[in-house]
Amino acid sequence: MKTIHEKELEIIEDFAIYEDWMDKYEYIIDLGKDTPKIDEKFKTDDHLIVGCQSKVWVNASMEEGKIRFTADSDAIITRGIIGLLIRVLDNEKPEDIATAKLEFIATIGLKEHLSPNRSNGLENMVKQLKRYAILNVAH
Repeated sequence: MKTIHEKELEIIEDFAIYEDWMDKYEYIIDLGKDTPKIDEKFKTDDHLIVGCQSKVWVNASMEEGKIRFTADSDAIITRGIIGLLIRVLDNEKPEDIATAKLEFIATIGLKEHLSPNRSNGLENMVKQLKRYAILNVAH
């Protein structure tokens, strides 16, 4: 089982292959296609991430002491972004998610290459995933 840091390093290596940001966007879109899809019953306001330009739904559940995430978005690029976060944080212990630095975001330059609205949405996605973890640490 890979650590969060090891998964981040994989993403950094994956992005290093592409020099052009248009290619990186295509890669993010492809990642969105592989994101574990949320069950339709969770596409409710309770599962929406507030502050995203697009609609983003996330569900978190505990399985054997680890958090499992599923998600979806009505925008393909946003689905890819949440997919990146889930790739790193899915199937991890709540305390590890809560303290994850998620340095890959800065290293690959993701935030700088998003519109201000999408960049804020990315921050809100990170906050919400960590919030799920913190709530589960407390229980």
